[in-house]
Amino acid sequence: MLEINLNMFHAVALAAALFWLGNVLCKKVVVFNKYCIPAPLVGGVCFSLVNTLMYAAGVAYISFDSTLQTVFMNMFFTTVGFSVSIPLLKKGGRAVLLMLILGSAMTVLQNVIGTGLMGALGADPRLGLCVGSIAMVGGPGTAASYGELMDGMGITGASVAGLAAATFGLVAGSIMGGPTARRCINKYQIVCRNTAAAGSADVMEEMEDESITSTSTRFVRGFMLLMFALGIGDFVGTQLTAITGLTFPGYIGAMVVAAITRNVVDAIFHEFPTGEVEVVGNMCLNLFLAMALAGLQLWLLIDLALPMIVTLALQVCAMFLFAYFIVFRVMGRDYDAAVMTAGFIGFAMGATSNAMANMQVITKKYGPSPISFFAIPMVGSLFIDFINAIIITGMLNMFS
Repeated sequence: MLEINLNMFHAVALAAALFWLGNVLCKKVVVFNKYCIPAPLVGGVCFSLVNTLMYAAGVAYISFDSTLQTVFMNMFFTTVGFSVSIPLLKKGGRAVLLMLILGSAMTVLQNVIGTGLMGALGADPRLGLCVGSIAMVGGPGTAASYGELMDGMGITGASVAGLAAATFGLVAGSIMGGPTARRCINKYQIVCRNTAAAGSADVMEEMEDESITSTSTRFVRGFMLLMFALGIGDFVGTQLTAITGLTFPGYIGAMVVAAITRNVVDAIFHEFPTGEVEVVGNMCLNLFLAMALAGLQLWLLIDLALPMIVTLALQVCAMFLFAYFIVFRVMGRDYDAAVMTAGFIGFAMGATSNAMANMQVITKKYGPSPISFFAIPMVGSLFIDFINAIIITGMLNMFS
């Protein structure tokens, strides 16, 4: 069979092309747009399907150097670390704390379900983490990064299983969120009592307006801070492994350094180039995901098909029961709680973008919920990633 090898520069060009392809398909295909499926995910999966068909037919197989994939992955997660601001954590108050506790509990539950079922069905229990919080709470980005780490540990099919489960979670989280919140609202006859003049859309616009217009100077400052955290973080990550004896993903040290750097900058200079760092992170995430998904070896899933299907079905059931009977009640059994329940399902089964889309559907129909649009992004896109990384690392080392 002909094997076509692409170097790291060819690979990043392919990733950019697949991102553009995904954008076009997301605009043309209604279901992709409706369920907020990321463009690099669509483009990357399309390529991996074509690659798998060529492999199955014995025609050719395309492989590529993943050096830059790892670089982009570490850069993205470093930008996530920069988003952890102590003043922002204090501002969220009770809603953020409760949502973080619930998200942490869901993370543990997803991993217990995953490892237990995969082991009971004859698969490697560690693969249960790939169809647990790695893919569900973590999403495609975390699935790809931990998949790479677990593949290196000799866990066959980890990357493929994780990314396949994450793709499923994106769709399932989008489908479940709105209906679950509507069920809570209708059953308990809840009425929106938020009298703020601005609706949820206005809240979103206000959040966007807070971003300072980007300039070349701020971009340079943000990029240099990113490079600093990335380099020092590599040393910190190595030391963490040496001191604890635990296996951490390559980006953990950089995330820690980035979080410390962000708060030092806030305390001394009172101005951090947040918008510019987010733009760089978004670019890195898109390229990283496109490369990770393009490299899927789908034929490795054949032996894992049944255990994965059973496990993911149970994950959906557990999510509904947890959100409906626990999240809604803990958050106050009111309108804001119903909206946050939809958001919780979105980020705990897919991504924060899914959570925002779920909440927008509800608020457009029933009324605004400003606190939901603050608490959910705060937990879903910032703090839960740290908790998830700690839990995954602990369980992975325990099973190893």
